[in-house]
Formats: sequence, structure tokens, C-alpha cells
Amino acid sequence: MDMILSVDATLSRSAWFFIVGIVVAGFLLAGFKLGQRVRAKEPPPPTPESQPHLPDGGPVHEVREERDQVEIPEGGLRPHEMQGYGNFGSTTSAHPDEVRAERESGYKRVTGPGPHPQPGAPPDAGRGAHA
Repeated sequence: MDMILSVDATLSRSAWFFIVGIVVAGFLLAGFKLGQRVRAKEPPPPTPESQPHLPDGGPVHEVREERDQVEIPEGGLRPHEMQGYGNFGSTTSAHPDEVRAERESGYKRVTGPGPHPQPGAPPDAGRGAHA
């Protein structure tokens, strides 16, 4: 009698695993079908004709310009005192090569191996942990 009860308990446990497996498979199939219905209601992908195209003049290129330097008062400026939405009324320079040379004259080019600090970085920047 004990053997019959143990076989019956084993079969009932196996049956539960089978039933749970069927339920999980049913949920997966239902989710797949729901996904198909949602996908069918979506608009089709755009056609190549509806995609953006390059302008007639070709791609737009970067514009580089040098601005005339504007002196800022010693005490600084408050946002409401600035003109031109933060540009402080700067204008394009009539002599861009001279302005660029003056701006870049303060930088020294670092040569040699290893990382180099960026302009304006602290003195020990870029030297690593074992400097």
C-alpha cells in the first residue's frame, strides 16, 4: 500500500509540473498573438520617398568664424546685463587670422610621449598616478 501511495504522489507532482508547463506555454502563445495584432495595427514603415533628402546645394558644411573680443568689466556681468543673449554684442572679426593667432599664442604645443593636459587644466593634470 505504501508503494501505491508513493507512486500516486509522484504522478500527481509530475502532473502539476505538466499543467504549469501547459499554462506557461499558453501565456507565451497568447502574448505572441497579442503582439501580432498590435503590430498589424501599426502604420507601415516609411517609404524612401518620404525620407528627408539633401538640399539642392549639397550637404551643409561647418562655418568657422572668429569673433572680436569684448571686454567684460572687472566685477563681471549679471545675466540681465548681457546683450545679444549671452554673446554680449560680439561681431565677426574683419581680421580672423590675426584674432586666431592672438588667441592661440597663449597655448604651447606639448610634444613627446604620454598624455598631455588640456589648455587651462591644472599644472599636474595629465601626468598620471606615478608623476
